[in-house]
Amino acid sequence: MQTFLRYSRKMILTAVVVFCFTTLILLIAGAPPFAAYYHIFKGSLGSWSKIAHVITVWIPLTLCASGLLYTFRIGLWNIGVEGQMIMGAIFSTALLRFGIESHQPAVFLGLSFFAGAMGGGIWAFFAGFLKTKGGVHEIFAGLGLNFVAQGIILYLIFGPWKRPGVASMSGTEVFPQTLWLPFLSTIRLSPVGLVLALAAVMVTAWMLRYTWVGLGLKAIGKNQYAAFLFGLKPGRYMLLAMAFAGGFAGLAGCLQVAGIYHRLIPAISSNYGYLSLLVVMLSNYNVWVAPGVAFFFACLNIGSIQLPMMLRVDSSLSGVIQGALVLATLAIYAWQTRNKQKERQN
Repeated sequence: MQTFLRYSRKMILTAVVVFCFTTLILLIAGAPPFAAYYHIFKGSLGSWSKIAHVITVWIPLTLCASGLLYTFRIGLWNIGVEGQMIMGAIFSTALLRFGIESHQPAVFLGLSFFAGAMGGGIWAFFAGFLKTKGGVHEIFAGLGLNFVAQGIILYLIFGPWKRPGVASMSGTEVFPQTLWLPFLSTIRLSPVGLVLALAAVMVTAWMLRYTWVGLGLKAIGKNQYAAFLFGLKPGRYMLLAMAFAGGFAGLAGCLQVAGIYHRLIPAISSNYGYLSLLVVMLSNYNVWVAPGVAFFFACLNIGSIQLPMMLRVDSSLSGVIQGALVLATLAIYAWQTRNKQKERQN
């Protein structure tokens, strides 16, 4: 209970700091702050169709955040989640292309999820291998692999998978509707993606709390040298955590291809991988809080689209709010930690 109260106080203090900072930015820009907040709210939750758009953003954010919880639990900064999502989309696209001429497109559509998870998992495994065997820090390995993944997707779109007769930034040729995930026609939301995101949260919560995998990840994250003395192998657990994270990110990439765009485009990840890092940090690495933070970020992304039309304010304001949230959280955490250290010294 005390932990919950401390976390609640920190969140309230963070919200107040971010609200004041964002309001100041809006005033400097000459925009009415409360009108901006109103249009963000109305643009994200003002109708069922807008809520559906928010959920379509929430799904990949939640999937990537669920995967990142494994790597953060063991103390790894999986910056490469963006590239893992891209590779999941590429692997899924490769499989779906085989399904175009098949008489059983539903089978290929189902297998595309396994292909996406495999693509993301393999890409994450490369980063983990560089970390455990080559001594390369996971941040540098992940960033490097992100650039490679982006290069691969551009090569495929403008090369072997280009649209007949033309190479375009709009992506590959659209898949036939038989290779689209089923969706609710009124709000164009795929129930499959929603079920996968909810299942990812439940599975992650169970894995981290009740299994030997979760216990091993936590032990190594706290002190990998002590864990090694007790018989745990940190390198093996790091590779396992990276594979889980990449698998979930790859699933998010698959959903972007089969459920949203129905083709492969250069910006298939929509920077959801990087944004999911902020989601996990802001949720204090809590599996039950992360979906709520992801929903809030999704509302900001969708709601901010209204700002240029209604107030002539750039939609990048949502990025300002998201960045301010994380910086305020880190600053408040550092301030609280410093106060605790002073109390112990006194």
